[in-house]
Amino acid sequence: MELFSFYNVENLFLPDPKPKHKLDPTNSGLRNWDERKYKNKLFKIAHVFQMIKEQSAVLPFIIGLSEVSGRKVLEELIQLEPFNSQYGIVHYNSRDERKVDVALLYDKNKVEVISSEAITFFFEIENKNTENYDTTRDVLYSKLKYKEEVIHVFVVHLPSKREKDINKPKRLFILNEIRKRILDIANDNGNVILCGDFNENPDDENLAKILYGNAQEKILENPFQQLFSTGNYSTFHYKSGLLFDQIILSESFFTEDHTLFFQSAEIFKSAKISSRDKRFEGRPFRTYSGTRYLGGYSDHFPVFVTLGKEKTNVKI
Repeated sequence: MELFSFYNVENLFLPDPKPKHKLDPTNSGLRNWDERKYKNKLFKIAHVFQMIKEQSAVLPFIIGLSEVSGRKVLEELIQLEPFNSQYGIVHYNSRDERKVDVALLYDKNKVEVISSEAITFFFEIENKNTENYDTTRDVLYSKLKYKEEVIHVFVVHLPSKREKDINKPKRLFILNEIRKRILDIANDNGNVILCGDFNENPDDENLAKILYGNAQEKILENPFQQLFSTGNYSTFHYKSGLLFDQIILSESFFTEDHTLFFQSAEIFKSAKISSRDKRFEGRPFRTYSGTRYLGGYSDHFPVFVTLGKEKTNVKI
């Protein structure tokens, strides 16, 4: 049995440097972000995966992450238990204005990286005075080898919903570009895992469309559709429960002649990483609420899928 996990870790930044002037901006944008809070955050993120290991008896062999800033935070994370420097890193600095990236961790004893790249997107902005470009977080693509099987992994953190969802066209454009790449892989019967914070729920139109090829044939399965339909959420916005964090798999994980088969999907929402405030019971215990430091784990729960060697009769 193997686990594949994704976790939006909510602003994993290095501690802010001491500003030369009180008006100088800091790197993280977080109020009073310092060494103590940073180390506490690192410990908590590592501890989440320790708890997943204790529950499932295995540590995820591949982990997608979002809202990390730079490679150094990842290097310091994988030194901690339960990773113990046995995990490799795939990461590129993106052009995101907040300097947050996506990344991939992998068990070096099980997984080999064949190739990887950052897929960068530029969106033109026009006004009366100038022309320039808006950028967003890269999509991370990795071609991995597990035993004798090749797995193509895409990690995304799509543009957020804000200001009456002005970013919806950007999300659609990015998803369409990913879909083209996935179609090329699917035509060669390749194995694909698309994971991330999509800033959309599983039943939103953009995510529903990506599951199908040009002839409306099913190319991907989203096991988080069923979880969402039964009221399971990974994050919240005011009173609304959301399942933005998802792991979508190619049909090959459900068919025969494959090393790993889909078994189940889960949102990991242990009481230990849930809010201590009874008003927000069942929600993630976040690091910040606005500018107020809470000292929690993240404003998202991690998600994972279980992959096994035996084919099941799971229907999605």
